Amino acid sequence: MEQAQMPDCYRHPGVETGIRCTRCERPICHACMVDASVGFQCPQCVRDGSGTGHSRTANQPRTIAGGRITAGHPHLVTNALIGLNLLVFVLGHISPALIDEMVLIGFAFDPDLHRVVGVADGEWYRLATSVFLHQEIWHIAGNMLLLWLLGGTLEEELGRVRYLTLYLLSGLAGSALTYLIAAENQGSLGASGAIYGLLGASVVLMRRLKRDLRPILALVAFNLVITFARDGIAWEAHIGGLVAGVIIAYAMVGGARERRALLQWAACSLVFALSLVTVVLRTVALS
Repeated sequence: MEQAQMPDCYRHPGVETGIRCTRCERPICHACMVDASVGFQCPQCVRDGSGTGHSRTANQPRTIAGGRITAGHPHLVTNALIGLNLLVFVLGHISPALIDEMVLIGFAFDPDLHRVVGVADGEWYRLATSVFLHQEIWHIAGNMLLLWLLGGTLEEELGRVRYLTLYLLSGLAGSALTYLIAAENQGSLGASGAIYGLLGASVVLMRRLKRDLRPILALVAFNLVITFARDGIAWEAHIGGLVAGVIIAYAMVGGARERRALLQWAACSLVFALSLVTVVLRTVALS
C-alpha cells in the first residue's frame, strides 16, 4: 500500500505539511502558521483581519526567515533600491564630479579633484557609495534587471529588514574584496556585489523551498562567464558578494527554527567583521 503524500504549503511549494489553516483550510508549513484561539491560521487570513484572540505581536505572520509580513506594497525595498540607483546614475551624469567623489578606489591622486583620494586616505564611505554608482547605461540596466527579477521573491520570503541587510552586506563584502585585491589606483563602481549576493541567496532559497534549481543555477553560471570573459569587470566584487549572499541566506533560511535568530545575527556579524578586517589590513598595507 502506498503512503499518502502530504500537500505542499500554499506559500512554499515543495514544502510538505500536514497543517491547514482553520479558516480557509489551505495547507500551511511551520514557517507560515500563526497561533489562533483554535488551531492555526495562515498569513493571508491574519492579514485580512480575521483575528485570533491573541496579542498583535502573536498574530503577526512571519516569512520563512522569521521576518514580519507587512501590509502594503510587497516589493517596497526592491523598488526603493532601484529608484535610488537610478537617481544616483542621473545625478552622476549631471555632475561628473560626483562619480569621482563616490567611486571605490584604494589610494591615488585624482587630477580632476586635484588631491589624493581613496579608502586608504580615510574615505571609507567609498566602500558603500560605490555600490549605488553606475557610469554606463548597459551596466545599470543589467544590474537593475537582475535586482527586479531576484529582489521581489527574496523580499517576500525573507522580509524587508533581512532582505535589505542581505543586499547591503553583500555589497560591502564585494567592495572589501575589491579593495583588498585590485590595484590601489584602480577605480570600481556598481551594484554588482550586492546583485551577486542576491544570486547566491536565491540559490539557497530555491533549494530550501525544494524548487527547480536549474534556472537560477543557469543564471549564476551565465553571469560568472560574463564576469571572467569581459575585460574591465571587477570580478572581485562579484565573488565577494556571491559568497556573502550564500552565507547570509543559509543562516536565514537553512537553520533550525529555534536557533534561527542567533544564526542570522552570527552570519551577518561574521560577514561584516570579515569585511571590516579586510579593509583595515589593506589600509595598513597602503598607508
